[in-house]
Amino acid sequence: MYRPQIEMGKPLYSGIHTFMHLPHVQTLEHVDFAVIGVPFDTGVSYAIGARFGPSSIRTMSQRIRPISPVHKIDISEYLSGIDYGDLRVHPGYIEQSYRVIEEQLTPVFEAGIVPILLGGDHSISLPHLRAAAKKYGPVCLVHFDSHSDTGRAQDPERMWSHGCVFSYAVDEGLIDAEHSIQMGMRGSTFKPNGLDDARAMGFEVLTTDDVRDLTIEELCAKVKQKVGDRPVFLTFDIDFLDPTYAPGTGTPEVGGFTTYEAQRMLRGLAGINFIGFDLVEVLPDRDPSHITALHAANIAFEFVCLLAVKRRLDGIPSKGSAIPAGSVR
Repeated sequence: MYRPQIEMGKPLYSGIHTFMHLPHVQTLEHVDFAVIGVPFDTGVSYAIGARFGPSSIRTMSQRIRPISPVHKIDISEYLSGIDYGDLRVHPGYIEQSYRVIEEQLTPVFEAGIVPILLGGDHSISLPHLRAAAKKYGPVCLVHFDSHSDTGRAQDPERMWSHGCVFSYAVDEGLIDAEHSIQMGMRGSTFKPNGLDDARAMGFEVLTTDDVRDLTIEELCAKVKQKVGDRPVFLTFDIDFLDPTYAPGTGTPEVGGFTTYEAQRMLRGLAGINFIGFDLVEVLPDRDPSHITALHAANIAFEFVCLLAVKRRLDGIPSKGSAIPAGSVR
């Protein structure tokens, strides 16, 4: 069983900084989820530096223990998880990086492992979705962000960026847009009714005002009704949070959400059939306090908890239970 390597009496800041002290093992056997870094930011349109996001998130995850008092669950009882390390990327070469990211993630999905990617800019979601669709077909998108990322390039020779990820994912048949939802959109736009394009693709799009007009319980019920029991891909751009809470990001938008609100929204999604997660756009150089990475690490922990709660609800044993007790930490 792969579990966080935390020992009473051992300082939590010591040792190599893997996510949540998970063992750094590059294996696809006896694993339920894998935390994977994608240090790539060639797709940004404004500030660079998200390539350093995975390492900063790992460092700020060191104080996270494996038990959620909210869900009343020890993730180690239901999940075998690892820190798989970082994927290979080619900085400055976006199409080549997309290709190798997809190639590296494909066997992860084939093995039935749920990847939790730490970005990197939001453009990494496209190869992530390409790999997911090979196993699951079109997946439902649950998208927390201040931007819909459904733009389109003016020049077909320079198509790819973090601002047009989901329009091209719809074009490629990777997303079931009719059963997908985007939440938190806000900020100024290049044209009036700037979100109409996303809605025309089939997405349900909720602005920040729309979200705030609902209770968190109503929002979560809406998401669950939208996706049903279909396979779901959750992507969380850290700029969903207000810059007060997440200053370390490349395209911040004021008027966002608190970390507590984000935690409650994620916790309310327990029971959904999640097949993949990514957390993107953490830019540590813009935040010397490291609070953005701290919040990102705890959001990723909520992802893990969602997987554990689903296992508990379904009564599915961990893949790690097939390993003799004590043989793997």
